[in-house]
Amino acid sequence: MERMVSEEGRSRPILRSETWGSLLDRKVKEKMGKNALRSESGVVLVVALLLLLVLSLIGIISISTTSFENIISGNERAASAAFYAADGGVEAGVEQLPKPDPIPVTSLGNDSSYWGGSLQDKGAPQGITLLGEYPRPGYDLASWEFKWFRVNASGESFGALKEVEVEVSYGPIKTGTVYNN
Repeated sequence: MERMVSEEGRSRPILRSETWGSLLDRKVKEKMGKNALRSESGVVLVVALLLLLVLSLIGIISISTTSFENIISGNERAASAAFYAADGGVEAGVEQLPKPDPIPVTSLGNDSSYWGGSLQDKGAPQGITLLGEYPRPGYDLASWEFKWFRVNASGESFGALKEVEVEVSYGPIKTGTVYNN
């Protein structure tokens, strides 16, 4: 049986079942004593606090991202409502063809409205523009006409503004009728 000499000068036997790793662990414990375990006890607290800090930061970032996305969603909703109001103005303009009268400011509820013309024309709505006549194949030009119009309307909803412009063909119109003027 081999013997090992400790620092105190006493020798103790080395057991065959001991490995070098466990032997070294025992030597470290003998040198450091009970204080070795006490010095490691604060590490768990520091790791737990760091983990809590990281989780708190993730939570704060998630909340701010959610708030930002809610603002974006609200803006998109207002822009969508303004677009649909302008689209309603275009539909009203197409319905009154072939008269080029202005599309008046029309309220669609508490916060939505449309009018004829561009975004700056809310105070003085504009009429529909006649772009001219154009021939269509298959029709006798002496008897039938087609007209080309531009309908421009703007819409407002919850402070958002949108403008829609379409070009519309209108016809066939019997030459010499009231709709031809």
